[in-house]
Amino acid sequence: MILIADSGSTKTYWSLIKADGSCSHYYTQGINPFFQTEYEIEGFLRMTLLPQLGLNEISEIYFYGAGCATEKQINLVRSAFSKVFVYEKIEVASDLLGAAKALCGDEPGIACILGTGSNSCYYDGNTIAQQVSPLGFIIGDEGSGASLGKRLVADCLKNQLPEGLKERFLERFKLTQAQIVENIYSKPFPSRFLASLSLFLIENIEEPALYQIVYDGFADFFKRNVFQYDYKDKKVNVVGSIGYHYQDVLRKVAADLSLQLGKIIQAPSEELIKYHIQRSNKL
Repeated sequence: MILIADSGSTKTYWSLIKADGSCSHYYTQGINPFFQTEYEIEGFLRMTLLPQLGLNEISEIYFYGAGCATEKQINLVRSAFSKVFVYEKIEVASDLLGAAKALCGDEPGIACILGTGSNSCYYDGNTIAQQVSPLGFIIGDEGSGASLGKRLVADCLKNQLPEGLKERFLERFKLTQAQIVENIYSKPFPSRFLASLSLFLIENIEEPALYQIVYDGFADFFKRNVFQYDYKDKKVNVVGSIGYHYQDVLRKVAADLSLQLGKIIQAPSEELIKYHIQRSNKL
């Protein structure tokens, strides 16, 4: 059997592929070596994941996670897994490589993540050959939920939106200006908070000013990231809730910039399951 994990900082989606090709799915909290020690990850696996998996014999584990971008972080996560799962094969890689495999399979292409954060790479069909650093929502992450939420909040609180939208926005989330500032500057996970506010955009996308915020965010994402790859004869593929739910705007921006869009999917899990089933003989 094969265990596949798609992990962000907030949640992990686990897929257990059985010998007959059927799958069981589990949700747990996220695993991120930026915020957790090896000891904490090992304890979490023993106390939370193992009871859900039961006594199933697993031959391969593939963990794709946020924060697994360097050898140090990858080795930390792999070490934690190896103390809990004594199996033949444990592979740990970035969520971006997982996204690329889900979107492109064995074919070269450009893979993008547009969710709470954003990321991108040129994938050569096997590994990440080129990547523009996303840099986080403060100075990067263009087109992400956090970046769109940041622009929305700034425009609202600086009275840059048409009359009535600011009041509707504050009423929608039952927030005051002071509470918004406190959540961004004084509480943990400001990127998640900002991304949650971006829901107002999709709910009111018919408003030209709000449509423009989304359009500009995607245009910046393409220009500052994708344009640095050899994109002219490659399809640009996207995974993530923001890209998926705003795909009409995404397609419009791509067409205006003469980009070829390929797959647009909400999450990588189902495609990763197909990818690993096709390449494994150890179910």
